[in-house]
Amino acid sequence: MDVLFKNVKFFAPNSPFHLQSQSLHIQNGKIVTIGKGTSPAETEVDAEGLWVSAGWFDMHAEITDPGFEHKEDSVSVANAAAAGGFTEMLCFANTEPLLQTKNALQSLTQQTKNLPVTFHAVGGATMNGEGKDLTEILDMQAHGAIAFSDGNIGIQQAEVVLKALQYLQISDGLLINRAEHLKLNDRGQMHEGLVSTRLGLKGMPALAEELHLTRDLELLAFNGGKLHVPFISSAKSVEKIREAKAKGMQVTCGVATYQLAFTDEQIIPFDTNYKVNPPLRSAADRKALIEGLLDGTIDVLVSGHKPEDVENKKLEFDHAAFGMINLETAFSVARTFARELPLEVILEKIITNPRKILNLPQPEIKENSDANLTFFKPDGTWVYAENKVRSKSKNSPFIGMELTGKVFGTVHKGQFTRNEA
Repeated sequence: MDVLFKNVKFFAPNSPFHLQSQSLHIQNGKIVTIGKGTSPAETEVDAEGLWVSAGWFDMHAEITDPGFEHKEDSVSVANAAAAGGFTEMLCFANTEPLLQTKNALQSLTQQTKNLPVTFHAVGGATMNGEGKDLTEILDMQAHGAIAFSDGNIGIQQAEVVLKALQYLQISDGLLINRAEHLKLNDRGQMHEGLVSTRLGLKGMPALAEELHLTRDLELLAFNGGKLHVPFISSAKSVEKIREAKAKGMQVTCGVATYQLAFTDEQIIPFDTNYKVNPPLRSAADRKALIEGLLDGTIDVLVSGHKPEDVENKKLEFDHAAFGMINLETAFSVARTFARELPLEVILEKIITNPRKILNLPQPEIKENSDANLTFFKPDGTWVYAENKVRSKSKNSPFIGMELTGKVFGTVHKGQFTRNEA
């Protein structure tokens, strides 16, 4: 590849070019020159309002390949991620077979090595995701797993969480554990509150998240170690994380951008595209999430991408699966629906913080470095058209909406992936 970007505005806080407009020349996957004339290139881009930053990182998307390729495969999820501005993402153990052996990790690396997105493996924390016996954590860590989790299901047994924290402390590893008390949420369909009562749907109380979170924080305080909570959704959860951080505990957390866009009121027409877990909660919870992002309590913004096919989604609300796709729209959803968040806060939570939590190197925008870049227009508008969706699944309430915050493309692994104008 040989691409020259003219007059692109840099978002690079550690660079002397931060918030300046410069030319950026990339050849063979490396940044050749910055701001030194306009030497000819095979492809030249001169787009008004275009910004560049280090490549974005999604800390929570469901991959579903292998095992559920009819919902999403590695190629389609990589294309969706790149279209959404992501150059790197976590790959959780929710596959068939599960990512719980070094052979599975090596297979993932081989399968995705030529895709425009880097997949970082999260090894299964317990055998077959059953929450009972630990996997060979240290062996998987030696073969590339950068964190451990049972993915969509939080480990229910306290003694298993404690043992996982103890093993991971040996190697400064990270446990990612979802905060959900399964029995309290049993057969729940949406946030428990006035709306669920009006609709006659069984609720999922915020207590199911908060109780589980409290337990994990107590275990962390007792044992030490590092814990990441992939999703929080309630005001009390924000406060609990804030208090734990004030005590110096090594806990981090994330929130899906769609939690900032909607509340449980959106479910009133029984639209299953709004059926997610953790559920969309009250306006007060949404406000607390935004405050948590602003004050640093919440560390990362994630897509929460969970593809589901028509057979699992276009059903009566009680029978429909949880989840929505959001890789292509995550940044735009934050820009469109959470106007309280400054651009620099959003970018910190999709560039710097994910890599800091995972102890990964931060990409730099400087000459002679590998190009790991995202190009975007913070105030550009676009329509998420159904016929342009890269994901195999279409379970998104954003299809057909005009959104603010447009991704132009990415450069990573020597590939220039460009969205259509």
